[in-house]
Amino acid sequence: MAKDKASKIFDKQLLVKIFSLALPYKFKFYTAVVLTLSMAILGPIRPYLIQHALDSYVAQKDAQGLLYFTLFIFFLLLVQSVIQWWSTILANFLGQQIIYDLRNKVYKHLLSLRLNYFDKTPVGTLVTRSISDIETISEVFSEGLINIVGDMLQIVFLLLLMFGTNVKLSLVCLSVLPFLFYSGYLFKEKIKESFEDVRNQVARLNTFVQEHLSGMQIVQLFGREDREMEAFKEINEAHKVANVKSVFYYSVFFPVVEVLSAISIGLLVWYGAKGVVAEEITVGTLVAFILYLNLFFRPIRQLADRFNNLQMGMIAGERIFQLLEDEEPKEISGRTKLENTEGNISFKEVGFAYIEGQPVLKNINFEVKKGQTIALVGATGAGKSSIINLLSRFYEINQGSICIDGTPIQEFTLDSLRSKISVVMQDVFLFTGSILENIQLYDKSIPEAEIIAMAKKLGAHDFISKMPNGYHQMVTERGASLSVGQRQLISFVRAMVVNPAILVLDEATSSIDHETEEIIQQAIVKMREGRSSIVIAHRLSTIANADEILVLQKGEIVERGTHTQLLQKEGYYHKLYQYQFV
Repeated sequence: MAKDKASKIFDKQLLVKIFSLALPYKFKFYTAVVLTLSMAILGPIRPYLIQHALDSYVAQKDAQGLLYFTLFIFFLLLVQSVIQWWSTILANFLGQQIIYDLRNKVYKHLLSLRLNYFDKTPVGTLVTRSISDIETISEVFSEGLINIVGDMLQIVFLLLLMFGTNVKLSLVCLSVLPFLFYSGYLFKEKIKESFEDVRNQVARLNTFVQEHLSGMQIVQLFGREDREMEAFKEINEAHKVANVKSVFYYSVFFPVVEVLSAISIGLLVWYGAKGVVAEEITVGTLVAFILYLNLFFRPIRQLADRFNNLQMGMIAGERIFQLLEDEEPKEISGRTKLENTEGNISFKEVGFAYIEGQPVLKNINFEVKKGQTIALVGATGAGKSSIINLLSRFYEINQGSICIDGTPIQEFTLDSLRSKISVVMQDVFLFTGSILENIQLYDKSIPEAEIIAMAKKLGAHDFISKMPNGYHQMVTERGASLSVGQRQLISFVRAMVVNPAILVLDEATSSIDHETEEIIQQAIVKMREGRSSIVIAHRLSTIANADEILVLQKGEIVERGTHTQLLQKEGYYHKLYQYQFV
């Protein structure tokens, strides 16, 4: 499997995709290419010039000519240094600018995906894609293909100069090339598999760490520290082994190149010295060939590192483009903007399944008029939260229709649809930032005065104002520095400050103590005034005043009516009520 994957590393289409990222910066890209190629030509010229200096000026004892020629060589060295500096700056700028653009593109793509994609894909894997994989792609531009082409051009130019100067001497000192090519081929094949394994292990390690740090409370609560440590050691060991394997291949390849380089110079000195003694070869030629060989083997050593960068970048690029080109999980927005809605909701013959063939909802029918409150009741897994997810179009229905004011929700743009629906979840998620920012969700158009007024209305102002920085108090990741009740109250303010037409309370008071619940129950009544409301609750006392209660069992509505009507039926709802209050 690894070989199949590795065989695609130099897919031309993939290369074109990666280098198309540089199209907005064509001038800088082409300039970097020209500079790199210029260095590939200027490098081999120096030994040729030194040969000329030794044979034409030193041998002829022309001190004045030697001085001028040495200054000329020094000038070329300065030019090469400036070109190298400029090339390095441009290549790294390109790499950083491209990963900046690509990271924005990937994150925007992630924001456009349906929730079911995140249900199936570990968060740690997506973190790897959007952070380290993208970072790796920059190496393709700063230390990748352009430099490899430059190194190859330098090698070709060196060979032309060497064979143009002395064919026999070139053949003798380059007789080690078949062994070099064979060892390079073996290295290339092995390192392909190694790099793929390394990227897989990085993603696996990121996924494990992210997941278990998020669930640290459960780990400690159940005393799983030792077992989790063992599991982490196993994954970390696999990560280490993958990296050590790639290091091993380098540790073998580099010494092989060094040995072959030493053999080549040894052959050169042996054969060249005989030629000098026999006056068949000049001293300048011998010195030039020593310099040629140093320049010849230097890019071969660098090629290993640059090949590494290219391999890693290509593997990362393949994964990134697979993510970006997968249109199937993307949300599909409608074209009509939902404005001035009454908030009338209707579900007609709605069916839904997360997994094909395993329906979660079957033949769901109900209506919610403006100002009405519908309550959903049922055991865990009955399908209550699924109804809410379908209303917000986090998932797409398999059959039936969901309409707002008589129009199917698929026709509305997602932004306008969701802007009219406020959902308060049982598990409140707060981002790292201030309380004000978590209520605004970075929408600066919501005035702080309105937020304070709503917080007072819902009973959240008292505890917020007592904090050291009030509404500007910073909260940690997921709001861990606040109590469950405080987080819930903040979520109420966040939901209501946008003045939604539809209000959804998904077991929103289940985590709140009775004292806090009493404080906000009256506020909830006010919140529901003039808007359509759907309430999911395990505490049946909180939905006694609902206009209609729908009782769900295994994805179907088995009972419906008011609180009093359902108690009189002495059915499933009556049993639930007895479990809680009798």
